Amino acid sequence: MDFANYRMRWLLAALTIIAWAPVGALRAEPPPGYTFVRYDDGLRQAQAEKRKVFVYFGRYGCGYCDKTNKVGFADPQVKSAYSQHYVLVYVNSESMDRLTLPSGERITEMQLGERMNTLGTPVFFFLQPDGKQILKVYGYQGPEELLEMDRHIQQGQYASAEPLHPSAQ
Repeated sequence: MDFANYRMRWLLAALTIIAWAPVGALRAEPPPGYTFVRYDDGLRQAQAEKRKVFVYFGRYGCGYCDKTNKVGFADPQVKSAYSQHYVLVYVNSESMDRLTLPSGERITEMQLGERMNTLGTPVFFFLQPDGKQILKVYGYQGPEELLEMDRHIQQGQYASAEPLHPSAQ
């Protein structure tokens, strides 16, 4: 094989990798085994069913998101509680996918994260069925913390002035 042919094949391979790299990089996944929906669909579902909303802001390559998925959301008690008590919403904080707010405004998932002041990932929100924020929590959450947050919400303790734990706001 001559050098020019080798160089051309190498260049084509590199360009192919570069062209397809963003496809994987833009893809972020919610925890496996759960039924997460888009933000706009989740708000509509929550209003129709009169259920609270759990919103998970994550992104591809987020180590704390991955750990929360593999440890916190892998717990069967967490899966049972969250699946039963909430409309589950996942938002890819780096996505340019568009969604429609209840007002009719169209924004991207990334813009939603900016508006909700996520400032990193993971960030978790608990919302009333009308979309009003109940609780916001930053960072890795293990099974104990996720179950504590669920108890806090289910018992209506979110109206108290004292935060749930240090990462809650």
